[in-house]
Amino acid sequence: MQGHCTCGDIRYRLTDRPLFTHCCHCRWCQRETGSAFVLNALIETACLEVTEGSTEAVETPSESGRGQIIHRCPRCRVALWSHYSGAGALFAFVRVGTLEDPDRVPPDIHIFTASKQPWVVLPPGVPAMEAFYRRSEHWPDWALARREAVLAHHM
Repeated sequence: MQGHCTCGDIRYRLTDRPLFTHCCHCRWCQRETGSAFVLNALIETACLEVTEGSTEAVETPSESGRGQIIHRCPRCRVALWSHYSGAGALFAFVRVGTLEDPDRVPPDIHIFTASKQPWVVLPPGVPAMEAFYRRSEHWPDWALARREAVLAHHM
C-alpha cells in the first residue's frame, strides 16, 4: 500500500499489511483532526518506508499526558502517522485517509465510543468499546505474533 500527503511532497509505502486498525472517537482525536474520529492503521515502523521527502516530527500533547509525535508534511502540514509513548518509535499509527486506497483498511475496532458523536452510526459486526480494550481479546494471532517479535527484538 502506498500513501502521500496532500501536496505530494511526502510519499510512503507500507511493506506489510497493518496489524490492526482503530477508529478512535475520543475528544482528543476529534480535536486534533477537526472531525468526528480518526482512523489509524497500526504497523511496525520498520514496515513504513518514506519513498519521497522527509516528514517533520511534531510533539503533541495527548490525553494520557505522555504525548505523541505526529509526523507531518512540512509543506502542507498533513498528519501522516503518529508514534504514541507506549511503544514509541517501534510502531506507527498511519492515518488511513493518507493511503492511496483507504478503502482497503476499514476499522477493526471502534474505541472510546463513550464520546462518539451521536450522529455517527457504527456498523454491525465491528467491535465497539466505550474506552480502550485488551489487545489479546481482539487482535488476530498473526498480528500479536508480529508485535511480540518487534518488542522481543528491542528489549
